[in-house]
Amino acid sequence: MRILIVEDDPGIAAGLQENLQQRGYAVDVCGNVAQAWSALCTEPFSAVLLDLGLPDQDGSELLKRLRGSPQAVPGVQRLPDPATPVLILTARDQVHQRIAGLDSGADDYLAKPFDVAELEARLRALLRRSAGRASPTITHGDLVVDPATRTVHRAGALVEMSPREFSVLLVLLEARGRVLSRQQLEERLYSWQSSLDSNAIEVHIHHLRRKLGGERIQTMRGVGYFIPWDSEG
Repeated sequence: MRILIVEDDPGIAAGLQENLQQRGYAVDVCGNVAQAWSALCTEPFSAVLLDLGLPDQDGSELLKRLRGSPQAVPGVQRLPDPATPVLILTARDQVHQRIAGLDSGADDYLAKPFDVAELEARLRALLRRSAGRASPTITHGDLVVDPATRTVHRAGALVEMSPREFSVLLVLLEARGRVLSRQQLEERLYSWQSSLDSNAIEVHIHHLRRKLGGERIQTMRGVGYFIPWDSEG
């Protein structure tokens, strides 16, 4: 999952980026509204962590602009995505300020200072709702995936996998049967600072198939990868 942090305080931004990267997220940082809007128009983000007191404009202006973007055409990727979850992180902690932030389109609001563990829990909840899930875990056949603990069990047995393998699996499961190209997977899994081998996705898919069974992840030749999905998971 790829997260955009919009924060002009370098110390806060670096701390958040490091913590989230340790949890397996790909994280990009922008220090003002103009940079953030450019990023949202060019890259797909799973969620935005948005400060309000930014140097060029108030963060609420970015939120309003995002929510006012044209809706995506079904089956066609359109950036920026107006439905991108947004969690406001700000020192403005008065009740009327929180209400204004939520009414302007934020999905959640967390006042500074905050505990990083609470931020991570709120972020997981946003991503879960965005993916249309109520349950904190994802079940697919004999597979149970827990994004909170980043663990995978197959037929009750723990499956060891690298952080990147887990992220690839989670993105494919969250797609609920949609085919994702290699480029789409790379855009969702790697930040601007990430070093990326040309065959990295193929290598991760190969390892996942070996660990989860060859039929779990399927290939649509010339298009991409998908995990077959039905209403039962």
